[in-house]
Amino acid sequence: MRLPAIAIAAAFACGIAVGLHPAAARNASCVFLLASCFITAVMFLSAGFVLARFDHLVPAAVTSLLCWGTLGFLSACVAEQPRHPNHITTLVEDGRIRLQTPLRWHGRLRDEPAKLPWGAGYEIELSGVDFEGELRPIEGGMRVSFTPELDSSPLSELHTGDEVEVAAQAKRPQVFRDEGAFDRRAYLAQQNIDLLATLRAPQLIKRTGSSPLTAATLLAHARAKLRKEVDDLCAGAPQVASVLRAMLLGDRSFVDRAESVNFQKTGAFHVLVVAGLHVGAIAFVLFWLGRRLRLPRVWTMVFTLLLLLGYVVVVEQRPPVLRAALMAAIVVFGGFFFRRLELLNSAALAALLLLIFKPLALQDTSFQLTFLAIGCIAGLAAPWLEKTAQPYVRAVRGWRDVTRDAAHESRAVQFRIDLRAAANWISRRMPRRVGNLAGSAIAGSLSLTFRIWELLVITLTLQVGMLPLMARDFHRVSLSGPLVNLVAVPMIGVVVPLGFLTLASGLMLPATAKLLAKPLVWCTSLLIQVVGWFAHFPRWSYRIPGPPFWLVLSFFVVGVLLACELRLKHSWQKGLLPGLSLAWALSALTIAIYPFSPKWVKGRLELSVLDVGQGDSLFVVSPGGKTLVIDGGGAFSGYPIREESFGIDPGEEAVSPYLWSRGFQKLDVVALTHAHQDHLGGLTAILENFQVGRLWIGREVASPALQRLEELARKRRIPVEHELRGRAFEWDGVTGQFLWPGTAPENVATEAKNDDSLVLRLQYRHTTFMLPGDAERPAERQILAESNEDALRSDVLKVGHHGGKNSTTLEFLAAVQPKVGIISVGEANPYGHPSPELLQRLESAGVRILRTDRDGAVHVLSDGQTIEITCYVACSEARETPSSLQAQTPDRQQGRKKQ
Repeated sequence: MRLPAIAIAAAFACGIAVGLHPAAARNASCVFLLASCFITAVMFLSAGFVLARFDHLVPAAVTSLLCWGTLGFLSACVAEQPRHPNHITTLVEDGRIRLQTPLRWHGRLRDEPAKLPWGAGYEIELSGVDFEGELRPIEGGMRVSFTPELDSSPLSELHTGDEVEVAAQAKRPQVFRDEGAFDRRAYLAQQNIDLLATLRAPQLIKRTGSSPLTAATLLAHARAKLRKEVDDLCAGAPQVASVLRAMLLGDRSFVDRAESVNFQKTGAFHVLVVAGLHVGAIAFVLFWLGRRLRLPRVWTMVFTLLLLLGYVVVVEQRPPVLRAALMAAIVVFGGFFFRRLELLNSAALAALLLLIFKPLALQDTSFQLTFLAIGCIAGLAAPWLEKTAQPYVRAVRGWRDVTRDAAHESRAVQFRIDLRAAANWISRRMPRRVGNLAGSAIAGSLSLTFRIWELLVITLTLQVGMLPLMARDFHRVSLSGPLVNLVAVPMIGVVVPLGFLTLASGLMLPATAKLLAKPLVWCTSLLIQVVGWFAHFPRWSYRIPGPPFWLVLSFFVVGVLLACELRLKHSWQKGLLPGLSLAWALSALTIAIYPFSPKWVKGRLELSVLDVGQGDSLFVVSPGGKTLVIDGGGAFSGYPIREESFGIDPGEEAVSPYLWSRGFQKLDVVALTHAHQDHLGGLTAILENFQVGRLWIGREVASPALQRLEELARKRRIPVEHELRGRAFEWDGVTGQFLWPGTAPENVATEAKNDDSLVLRLQYRHTTFMLPGDAERPAERQILAESNEDALRSDVLKVGHHGGKNSTTLEFLAAVQPKVGIISVGEANPYGHPSPELLQRLESAGVRILRTDRDGAVHVLSDGQTIEITCYVACSEARETPSSLQAQTPDRQQGRKKQ
């Protein structure tokens, strides 16, 4: 077998995938299961040796692969073992440590304090916490941020490895409990970050012990110095400095959201992630430099590997960097022993080694994309180019030398003859010297054309081959990716080596570094401008729902068959190749256009109250499929400088993924109740990610955020309509009535208020929903005074203002008479929502309470007679008529299973 490592790595990965299946994971800690897996693996291995001894090679290969698959299953079961009892996550989940109040945390700094756009950041390896009068030993990691005030004293000087004490109220990373939402908690856990905290004053962090001088501390100091040097060399060009920090050192802290989105839109986000392309460029330059220095083959390999290792330890040992460095090391090291190294084999060997040491990496999107990219290049692009352009690329080399013709295949020989004939024809009609230069220019132009064609084929293959995972995990299709990468990929090959040469010069020859910094800044600025120019074409990038599993599976099956056909067929133009190519292209096209209908229940009114933290976002679907999104959530607190550029965006991380998980690409209406950040913040992403029919708002407010939202709506040709009390609409038998705000004031309000909220009541046959936004006591009194009882009574109430005590007053509650109250509220929010007084009012009225911080997204379905309620995490599921909702049957814990 020419590619044995692929079969072994695939078998091991399949075993891990089976072991990570929920059914297997439930029994992963069973000693009997683990022992059985180990015995089974030994039996398969023994059987393989016996069969191979008697020359039964095929059965021996099968049993060997079964052995590897069993070992993969065993490794997944071992990796899924419970955390240590003293891990902070375990302690918090078990209630042995409570995070409701500030605590004193003990630990050591993992790295140098990070300079951030809004202040400073610290990553602490926790060792203990003072809780209930005693120091408790703990494990885990905490990230602390500090935003200095203008009159605050400076922070004490801290360094890597220092023992520190921090007095702060920590919290677990925010997680949105909605279908399809981005799991930020799991993302940070992969970086060993389990808690987040904000330092209120510099005196609350202090050093309790100095760090010893070790290799790790020296490397951390070097990384900090390099970051500062990038800033100094790019003084006056902060945008360039932020991109260079990301490209060279893997620090994306200063790349704001707008810049990051531009790279995503153009399919060039890999430029900002230190991974395979950057490591490959460094390795290539090092290997080339070793050859130029005429080092022996062994010393060229040692020179390349040692400097590559130095690059990795300086940049930080993050998984993408380690994967790329391991791949490069295998290629360099393997090339010393083999005349022709098989890239697929090398990649499979690297994947196998990584999975052996970290089986859970198989679930990491970054891991999947890395090896999928290698598979596309080595399995599809390389063999296709070998059969098309590569013979001509080789033919251009030494094209004047007739004696080399015999080393080429017939079509390449004919190409060389034609090239010499053309050069001779030109030289006879020009002076000899000019004619020779013209011939060389023709050969050089052809060589450059072939190289551009190779790069275009590779980037196009990558764009198509990675499309399913990009659509599944990032919901984006970039049509400009191949064109942008024609510029971006070569520029990475220039910027990364030049950048490190500049940084190295800065340590010894500062004047030389300043000279080198000028072309470095110019090249980086050109890259940013190219990306920004392509990103401003709206139709060249768009968002789509993730493709169904069967389509992704069929895409990869056809892709593997196509790769096999390209490698195994001698006459590649015939046979299955055209059919497989067409099937692969059609699968990619189906993924890119997503022609599938969204998921909704015909004939029923649906209300989903989504979990967006401390904010509001509701999704309504009419019985005929018309859609309405009310509010998009938004950060209730954030960084004082350009908060919208660096904070968490619930519209992008929660609301949009939820709608994509349902297959929605179009929204009939997006409504904003009022212009507070926790309702408005996420709507920018909604307008950008979906085709929106109309934007509804209430009172006009002189809010910069609202003005930007309306400007975006006009730019996307979305009509903006102001809705007031007395207006109504009808969708598929559903009547919507606006109860508030009242008549519009003559002047634009100077600031947004809770009592400006749109209050909407939906009625479908005999069931009604009341959606009051953040309306408080004054607005509720006006609504009560101007409405009769029948116009307010509702079966389901989205409780106003996140359960604040000044909303949902006794009088309003008595008029609405809800059977179910849903509170949209953030976990451990700083406002104390929902208010105990409000909860008491609801309980006294016999209202069944559901909360997004506890139950996750709450979904309500009504056929006009009955109401069904399900939750994302676990809530009681009821199916009752409105008149009998209060007399409920015992709850059944059959909420939606957490994905």
